[in-house]
Amino acid sequence: MDPLFEIGLDLAAKGSRQSSRSLYLQLKAAILDGRLAAGARLPATRKSAAFLGVSRNTAVEVYEQLLNEGYVVSRHGSGTYVADRIPVSPPPASADGAGPPDHRLNRFWLREEVTASMNFWRDPPQRAAVPAQGAHSGPPIDFRPALVDSRLFPFDVFRRVSAKQLRGLERKPASYKSPQGNQGNYQLREAVTRHIALTRAVVCQADDILVTSGAQQAFDVLARALVTPGETVVAIEDPGYPPMRVAFAAAGAKLVPVGVDEEGLMVEQLPPDAGVICVCPSHQFPLGVRMSQRRRRALVEFARRRGAVIVEDDYDGEFRYDGSPLEALRTADAADVVFYVGTFSKCMLSALRLGFIVAPDWALRTLVAAKNCLDWHCSTPVQMGVAGFIAEGHLAHHVRKMRALYKQRRQLLLQSLEKELGPWLEPIPSFYGMHVAAAARGAADLEAVTETLARNNVKLHTFSRYYLGPQTRTGLIFGYGAVDLPQMKQGLSQLRKALQG
Repeated sequence: MDPLFEIGLDLAAKGSRQSSRSLYLQLKAAILDGRLAAGARLPATRKSAAFLGVSRNTAVEVYEQLLNEGYVVSRHGSGTYVADRIPVSPPPASADGAGPPDHRLNRFWLREEVTASMNFWRDPPQRAAVPAQGAHSGPPIDFRPALVDSRLFPFDVFRRVSAKQLRGLERKPASYKSPQGNQGNYQLREAVTRHIALTRAVVCQADDILVTSGAQQAFDVLARALVTPGETVVAIEDPGYPPMRVAFAAAGAKLVPVGVDEEGLMVEQLPPDAGVICVCPSHQFPLGVRMSQRRRRALVEFARRRGAVIVEDDYDGEFRYDGSPLEALRTADAADVVFYVGTFSKCMLSALRLGFIVAPDWALRTLVAAKNCLDWHCSTPVQMGVAGFIAEGHLAHHVRKMRALYKQRRQLLLQSLEKELGPWLEPIPSFYGMHVAAAARGAADLEAVTETLARNNVKLHTFSRYYLGPQTRTGLIFGYGAVDLPQMKQGLSQLRKALQG
């Protein structure tokens, strides 16, 4: 069977001595730029006149040159194919000598610290790749924070609910002119209002909500709407959540790191010209502390007095284990200055890529415009599936189940930190979330410890990757969202050995 060959060739005149050279250069260019992809079959040389416009001898000569240089491979009895791995040619120098092509990109995104911040789940390259003696084999033991155990999600229930919603969409298809083109699916926004009122004491209306593609897009939309490049000062918790601060930095904000202690953000250290203040008041990321009522009042008063706004990241507020319920910062009294960001990535699945902003009414129109510039609206079928999942009570059931499971993991972790790891680590008190932070008691080299663990296939983060300013505390962060009890015991045992060493 003849291959499809739709590569336009501009060859020299028939019989010209340049026809071989011309065909070679054009086929090579088509391979390098991807028009002839890896595995593509080239026309047979016996049909070269019809496909390539040259004689069979010329085609054989060109194919042999490409074969010798590694651009094609010959399969006996089958034909000639583009190689899977082609030689890499050096990038062409710019005509004006301005340097490599990336000089045309936004320099912000080329900075190494920005790349690291946006990929903070990834582990840095290890100093040594040789596995430690008795190294753990099998699936990784993953203590990284902000991960969920997707194996426990009720996919069968979500599939059934989504199918029912899709049948409704068949009868009345959505379009760009539907409500989805503005703030998000109305049924989803209504379901969100009921969910966060019950779980987080956030009272709002469906019209106060903008649906986003996860919390990360929420931060990006807020940064676009609230930051004037080169002017707006944004105060961030330090240590804090790297992808959040990158969104504001990318918008041109002046970032100012502010310290965190046992009461949360140190409001007295806020710069007087702060226009935006980013906080995780219920379960600070990554230390886990909750902001005291005294600090909460002071923060809202600061925002009103200075004309600033507050971005509240409530990333895992559904999971409370001890103490009395703690309201979100965005109460009715603070609704005019607080933008509340929530997500379904922790209570459902990160792969859904759904989050939301509860915004003051004076800002919502601008946020919708910024969202429309990005992607107009989130996937309508996904929004409808999540709306049905919440409305039928499945989210509440799933959260209760996961809260009980996470509590078991948390208790085992805290017991190990107290009994087995006490000489080296002291857990920082917290009552919410899916991770526990532990401060170092001495001067152990925790970076070396985590590198040793990584060679044993145990993933664990230190505080260091979460600081923007000078690091003031050292410690480890134990996420228990994606590690079961047997894995946790094994990983903590490996940690004790590494600390002893």
